[in-house]
Amino acid sequence: MNIMKQLLFFLLLITQSFAKQPNIIFILTDDQGYGDIARHGHPLLDTPHLDALWDESVKFDNFYVSPSCSPTRAALMTGMHEFMSGVTHTIIPREHMSQEMTTLPTLLRDAGYKTGFVGKWHLGGGVGFSPNFRGFQWMSTNVGGPHQHFDVQMRRNGKLHQTAGYREDQFCNEGMEFIKEAGDNPFFLYLATYSPHAPYDAPADLVEKYAAKGVTDKQAKYLGMIENIDMNIGRLRQYLVDTGKAQDTILIAMNDNGITEGLDIYNANMRGCKCTAWQGGTRAFSLWNWPTHWEPALIKEELTAHLDVLPTLCQLAGVDLPESLLPQLEGKSLVPLLEGRKSPWHEKRILYHNVARWTSGYAQYHKNHNCGVRQGDYLLLRSSHCGQPGCRIKFSPCALLKLIEQGQKSAHYTEGNAQHHWGVSGPEWELYNVKSDPANQHNLAESHPDLVHTLSSSYNQWWEGMYDTMIARGGDATKAE
Repeated sequence: MNIMKQLLFFLLLITQSFAKQPNIIFILTDDQGYGDIARHGHPLLDTPHLDALWDESVKFDNFYVSPSCSPTRAALMTGMHEFMSGVTHTIIPREHMSQEMTTLPTLLRDAGYKTGFVGKWHLGGGVGFSPNFRGFQWMSTNVGGPHQHFDVQMRRNGKLHQTAGYREDQFCNEGMEFIKEAGDNPFFLYLATYSPHAPYDAPADLVEKYAAKGVTDKQAKYLGMIENIDMNIGRLRQYLVDTGKAQDTILIAMNDNGITEGLDIYNANMRGCKCTAWQGGTRAFSLWNWPTHWEPALIKEELTAHLDVLPTLCQLAGVDLPESLLPQLEGKSLVPLLEGRKSPWHEKRILYHNVARWTSGYAQYHKNHNCGVRQGDYLLLRSSHCGQPGCRIKFSPCALLKLIEQGQKSAHYTEGNAQHHWGVSGPEWELYNVKSDPANQHNLAESHPDLVHTLSSSYNQWWEGMYDTMIARGGDATKAE
C-alpha cells in the first residue's frame, strides 16, 4: 500500500511538472468607465457579452487603476507604480516607459510564451520603446491611432495591409490571427482598444441606436463604441470555443481609468472621472475568467489593483520572478482570491494615486495636489491645483481646477457637473468612506484624525521614497526641440 501511495504521488508530480501553461488574453479598453457595463447598472448600454463574461468570472469589485492612460499601462507592464518607470503623463516624453524596466511580456516570452500585442501601446515609440523592444514577438497597430475609425491600415510586424470596416473589428481579427500563428504554443495576447477614447465614432447602426435613446451625438458614439467592444469580445470568445482553446485560456478584461464622455449619463453613483483624484477617477472593472479552474465569484472587500496583474499572471504561468525584481514589485498575486481561498489577503494594503500631468518642470509642486491614498474603504485625497502660474497651461489639470475653484460648471466630459466631479477640495486632506459614500459627499477627516495622520504620513513617505527615481527616469522631462 505504501508503494502504491508513493507511485501515485510520483505520478502526480510528473503530471504537475508537465502541466500545460495556460494561454492568456488580456483586454484593456480605453476611457471606458467602471459603470459602462449593463451588469453595473447602466441604464442605456447593451453589453450581453461582457455581461456573460461577468457572470462566468471572478470579479474584483474593489479594483483600482491609475487616473489616466499611459500611467495605467506602465503599472500593468511592470507591477510597480507608474512613477517608478518615469511615466507621469500621456504626452512625449513623459509617456515613455524607462528602458530600465522589466516587463510582463518579457518574463512570459522568456518562459516559453508566444507574445503578441494588438492596438494601443502609448508607452513610447521607436527603438527601445515600442512593443517589439519590450517583450512582444508579434505586434499589430493601426496607422492613425485614435483618429481613424474606419478602413484603417494595420501595420503587422512592420508590414502594412489595408482593411475594410471598423477599427476595433480589425483589432479583433488581428488578435485571432496571432492566436492562429501561435499554434500549439502557449500564448499571451495583449489586446488594447482605442475605443471609446475621443475622437468619437462608431458603426452607424450603433450610433443611431443610442441617439434614439435621447443622448447627445458624442454620447451616442461613445456608447456605440462600447457596444462594439462588447460584440468583439463575443467574437473572440466564440473563436476560442471554435478552435478548442477556451478551456486552456485565461481571459481578463478591464478598463484603464475613470469614465469620460459617458459621465453625465451614468457613473455608478461615484464622484469623479478620468484625471481626477476622486473615487470615479481610478475605480475599474476587472473580470478574470478561466473555465473549469475558477468558480464565478464577486470579490468585494479586498483592495486590488493593476499592480497585481504582473505577479498574478507570472504565478499562473509558472514564471519564476528574478530575485533582483522581487524587492521592487508593488503588486500582489491575486491567485489566492482567484482560487477562492478564505485566508486574509493584505488587509492593511495602501494604494497611492497622483494624477500628475503637471507642466514639465513642475513636479516638485505637486506632491500634495490632485492626489489620493486608499486603504480599506477609505479614500484620503486632495483635489486641488498647485497654485503655480506657470503650471496652468494646456494639458495641466491645474488650469481646469483653478477655473472650477472660481465657479465654472462645465469641464471635460461634463456639461454642468464640474463642481461635483472635478470639485476642488479644501486646503487640508479630506477623508471619505467610498463604500458607504461613493459620491464622496461626507468628509470624515475631523472624526478620524488618527487615520488621516496614518495615511498622509504613509503618502509622504511614499513620495519621498520614489521621487528621485521618478525624476531620473524622465517623469518631469521636457520634450527636446
